Amino acid sequence: MNPRKLPQVVIIGRPNVGKSTLFNRLVGKRLALVDDQPGVTRDRRMGKAGLLGLEFEAVDTAGWENEDDASLPGRMRAQTQVSLKGADAALFVIDSRTGLTPLDEEIGQWLREQEVPVVLVANKAEGNAGEAGILECYSLGLGEPVPVSAEHGEGVADLYSALIPLLDERAEQLEIEADYEAAVAADEAAKRAAEAAEAGEELVEIDPTAPLSLAIVGRPNAGKSTLINRLLGEDRLLTGPEAGITRDSISVDWEWTDPASGEDRVIRLIDTAGMRKRAKVVDKLEKLSVSDGLRAVDYAEVVVLLLDATRGLEVQDLKIASRVLDEGRALMIAINKWDVAEDPSSLFNGIRAALEEGLSQLRGVPLFAVSAITGKGLDTMLAAAFKLREDWSRRVPTAALNRWFDDALSANPPPAPGGRRIKLRYITQVGTRPPRFVIFGTRLFDLPTSYERYLLNGIRKQLGFGAVPVRLTLKSPKNPYDDNQGGGGKYSGPR
Repeated sequence: MNPRKLPQVVIIGRPNVGKSTLFNRLVGKRLALVDDQPGVTRDRRMGKAGLLGLEFEAVDTAGWENEDDASLPGRMRAQTQVSLKGADAALFVIDSRTGLTPLDEEIGQWLREQEVPVVLVANKAEGNAGEAGILECYSLGLGEPVPVSAEHGEGVADLYSALIPLLDERAEQLEIEADYEAAVAADEAAKRAAEAAEAGEELVEIDPTAPLSLAIVGRPNAGKSTLINRLLGEDRLLTGPEAGITRDSISVDWEWTDPASGEDRVIRLIDTAGMRKRAKVVDKLEKLSVSDGLRAVDYAEVVVLLLDATRGLEVQDLKIASRVLDEGRALMIAINKWDVAEDPSSLFNGIRAALEEGLSQLRGVPLFAVSAITGKGLDTMLAAAFKLREDWSRRVPTAALNRWFDDALSANPPPAPGGRRIKLRYITQVGTRPPRFVIFGTRLFDLPTSYERYLLNGIRKQLGFGAVPVRLTLKSPKNPYDDNQGGGGKYSGPR
């Protein structure tokens, strides 16, 4: 399966010419972080773009700087150069108000040596201030420049006219391939649903072949980008000894072969910025980066909290984990840098015990020892992530659910505070991702929290939901003469 379904257009240019602003304009939302200071973008960021009906994948890149290859700007430049491999077109952005600079000329010379067709984009061309810079662009030998204003949306029609002859044929070819793959996947999903219905089995409300959205979160320098690079088998994300290199949340579609089954599975890996204690985050860009990472968690299916084996478990790790669980995401924890861990057995057991105490709302979160350098434990972790998503997406048939419910009530009847019975009548599952259940009965406002916890633990252990967050709501018929009911409902979040 080819994860890429659209032609790819890479946006290239020196720092602060408006590449990320143009990227956001093309994708129709503020995906890339934008700020007045140069060098905000460091990793390639991709997004589905649309331009007057023409659809393509836009790629935002780091600003091209003429620095030593080993420096951070030099490594960013190398990432930009690599991004052009396999692309269908490049947008070379210059600042028409500033005019051509020696760095623009260096980039232009490099682009002329590449096989990818180039569209020269003269940004910040609103009004008359950019006319001189637009005229200078002709000296680059890359054809007629397209004047645009990424901030105000001007020049879109001209940009479309420049791109359509480069992308139209490629888009049609990829669309045919995508339609065929979608038809095959739909046919397989229909067969699985029919077989499950005939056998009376539990339904998983997701196509198992669909990409797994897997976000990697953690404190700075835990090795998140290094781990993703190890999985991909290439230096796709910028890494180094400097803390806080990653700023944007970067997603990469990747095909993983399960060594146990030999099956190819698509994973959407999401790298996020390191999350420090809120009190330490004072820089505007870092605040934006952390907010971007939290949004990535909200849209992920499974979240891997990456710990640093050389630092162990810290309070900030537990706060990140609690945030993931509050959002109802499936959580797993990986201890990275296992290849350099001291007394690994004691470390693993210590972290497990601390998690049991610190994450009391969800005991038994999967814990793995991994190494982004050697690759230890990564296949095991990924296989577990798919199983976790399956549990997170599973629906229990109503008959089986109520059989369990009756057995749970018989084994441990609800209490009768003040001699008045609490009646629990039946349970139903109202949703998945995360699993959500509603219990109907009377006098539920008197039900102790400990009994709710008993039912939640039973749902996890006996119905096979394991370590995924489960939401439970208690509903009683509203009694207008009973002020204690307060609307007839009681909610219990993920525990």
